[in-house]
Amino acid sequence: MAAKTEARLEERWREILTVHARTLGEIDRALHPYGLGASDFEVLDLLATATPRDGEQCRVQNLVGRLHLSQSALSRLIARLEKDGLVERSLCLEDRRGVYVRLTGKGRALHGEVLPLQRAALARTLGE
Repeated sequence: MAAKTEARLEERWREILTVHARTLGEIDRALHPYGLGASDFEVLDLLATATPRDGEQCRVQNLVGRLHLSQSALSRLIARLEKDGLVERSLCLEDRRGVYVRLTGKGRALHGEVLPLQRAALARTLGE
């Protein structure tokens, strides 16, 4: 009985990985003409939908837990988005180790342009 349960879990896990890979590939293909990948979009989307309290900004550290990237990979991705003029980084004055990140006008506009493409890719791969 335990072997059957284990085999079902293993099969379900592989199904999840297959859907994940297929979905990322679909998003990457849809966003490639805009110079974005799935992870790039996720950062833009989180920043676009984040609603920090008045006067607060989004800390990079807060994004790490919401994305499936290491701290260093996220830092490199944000540096690339900043180089492309899509986000701005600033240091936290209270904690010099902290870094804030926010969308620029260009980043917000690009996010709005590609959002329907990303959502359509999700619908194609995850829709009922």
